[in-house]
Amino acid sequence: MKFTSLIISLIISVSCFAQKVYSVNYSNMADIKVYVVKYESQADLKVFKVKYENQVGKNTGKWFFYQIPQSSRKKSIFC
Repeated sequence: MKFTSLIISLIISVSCFAQKVYSVNYSNMADIKVYVVKYESQADLKVFKVKYENQVGKNTGKWFFYQIPQSSRKKSIFC
């Protein structure tokens, strides 16, 4: 599943360091809350989900999702 357009509803000064992400199940565990939108014009931040960790870079908008939370820089939840 590719996430091309996302709205970040809460960012705690982490937008440039959130490329290595872990999805959590509860909002109180999340550093970032994400909402998937239908149109690109509705997004504040555009993100693309990549398959491999080495594809992310600083401020690229490419996110790699880890399977374990300890490896990620930030935790996110999709609302």
